[in-house]
Amino acid sequence: MTERVLNVKVGEPLEANLSRAARMVEALELGESPAPYFGIGFADVGQFAALFTPRRWDLLAVLRECGPMTVAELARRLKRDYKNVHGDVEKLSAWHAVERDERGWVSAPYSEIVVDIRLPQGRVA
Repeated sequence: MTERVLNVKVGEPLEANLSRAARMVEALELGESPAPYFGIGFADVGQFAALFTPRRWDLLAVLRECGPMTVAELARRLKRDYKNVHGDVEKLSAWHAVERDERGWVSAPYSEIVVDIRLPQGRVA
């Protein structure tokens, strides 16, 4: 697997994303090959926690440790119900945290997942 890092940003302002995209476009227009950037963003911690539940982190850990496998095998290794694991795979797949190949096998394609949580600024007393 090539080195791919998934950057998960929570509470990052839209301007930061737009700036990152503009820098990538600028580099491409100059004929440069910018490093690939894989990222997903969440408005707040609640939205992040709704996707990345403890069971889904366990799922990702098994995939990273054992490599690609079927959902049935993943459910067996996790000692969980197939239907629930399938649902978790669907949710994580929709956000590109896991991938399915042409055989339907599931993998965690990232060498690293970096989570950056920016809490809302509090008001000063």
